[in-house]
Amino acid sequence: MAGEVSEVVSVPVTPVVSTPPSMMHSPAMPGRSPARGTPLGSPLRKAVKNIKGYLEEVGHITKLDPQDEWLPITESRNGNAYYAAFHNLCSGIGFQALVLPVAFVFLGWKWGIVCLTLAFIWQLYTLWLLVQLHEIVPGMRYSRYLQLANNVFGKKLVNLLAYLPIMYLSAGICSAIIIVGGGSMKLFFDIVCGATCHSKPLTAVEWYLVFTCMAVILAQLPNLNSIAGVSLVGAITAVSYCTTIWVVSVGRGRLSGVSYSPIHEGSSIDRALSKINALGIIVFAFRGHNLVLEIQATMPSTLKHPSRIPMWRGMKVAYLIVACCLYPIAIGGFWAYGNQIPSSGILQALYQFHGADTSRVILGLTAMLVVINCLSSFQIYAMPMFDNMESGYTSKKNKRCPRWLRSAFRAIFGAVAFLIAVAFPFLSDLAGLMGGVSLPVTLAFPCFMWVLVRKPERFGAAWYLNWVLGGLGMGLSAVLVIGGVWRLIDSGLKFHFFKPQ
Repeated sequence: MAGEVSEVVSVPVTPVVSTPPSMMHSPAMPGRSPARGTPLGSPLRKAVKNIKGYLEEVGHITKLDPQDEWLPITESRNGNAYYAAFHNLCSGIGFQALVLPVAFVFLGWKWGIVCLTLAFIWQLYTLWLLVQLHEIVPGMRYSRYLQLANNVFGKKLVNLLAYLPIMYLSAGICSAIIIVGGGSMKLFFDIVCGATCHSKPLTAVEWYLVFTCMAVILAQLPNLNSIAGVSLVGAITAVSYCTTIWVVSVGRGRLSGVSYSPIHEGSSIDRALSKINALGIIVFAFRGHNLVLEIQATMPSTLKHPSRIPMWRGMKVAYLIVACCLYPIAIGGFWAYGNQIPSSGILQALYQFHGADTSRVILGLTAMLVVINCLSSFQIYAMPMFDNMESGYTSKKNKRCPRWLRSAFRAIFGAVAFLIAVAFPFLSDLAGLMGGVSLPVTLAFPCFMWVLVRKPERFGAAWYLNWVLGGLGMGLSAVLVIGGVWRLIDSGLKFHFFKPQ
């Protein structure tokens, strides 16, 4: 893979001088300092001081892989804490948050809040681990999640266990974003046009195509740093539509006959599968871990000013806002709709139960905010795929990818994501199963990588903590995937391939 680990050559913090500066000129007169004993003293002292300060500032001299300067993720390294906050907030909140109240239907108040809180703390800890792992080995920068996994686990094990969930968190989510974004565009048109509109509306596939074309046009921005403004817009719209949805839902009051008791219908197996699916929905709500190293790679880093400091500062702000969005959506949505909330989430519930008594302006604005957020999220989740596609060219040709080829790569990726969205229009409804598939990337692999790279004291607290969390994450992932597949089979696989609604 292109963009291998950067080679670093460390140099002494202070220059090696064979003779003390005071002996390079005539001895000083008694009572006078060596620096003032000769006209050369002051310039020499300033020169040594400047060199020492420069070396302490730089910390090391880095021989960067030339390909890093050619690839979208590492092409620009002038990021900062603000950019990190924008990117993490845009990637951390999305359509998956709107399904959180559905998990509470099967878990109830107590276990719903407990599981959501434990998952939030767990993923925040693994985020911190990834930030530290970016430069955990002196002289190395792991600029991509897959690159770090390859170096720690080995290519064979990564291909067996990690490649699919990592690629899904980029390509699969982009396809799900097309489904949600295209569907929201269709919904926006229906709201604005109204029941009396005589124009012929576009089909769902055509709306998917319109959304994909807009996303591909926006994807022509060259690198990850260049889409910081796009991520800011995505973050603002995500916070806006999450707040609008739960405020309107709670403001309308609870539905008549609402119940908050966990659903106990069906056999014991059905109830167990429903709870497993609910856990998968909660896990899937926390995404973006596959982008942490990539975002941090856009920042400058020196020994005195390592990139982990601004990265963690921006991440703390971002996930404080994420928590302020997810908890009200989950708790407020479940309070307003209870066990009557549809399986597709709180957005559908808003239009289903309050569409008639809510202003069309608010409904249309909410749908448009979702569309804008999806367009922004598409850019940051597609960037690792763009980087991977271009790395194949730069590795073989040993030169920068031409602009026309870069545009072609991005158009091809958009076309493939569009075809997947059309073929699997129910992809965004498989939150539980997809949460199980992506869980190792979020909650398990960072713990294992920390132990194998950091090598904490054997049988110490950090050693036990990371092995237990990593093992628990892998076990939970297996249970969620098996339970999700079993649930699909048990429900009769009632999905319509190539038939978007």
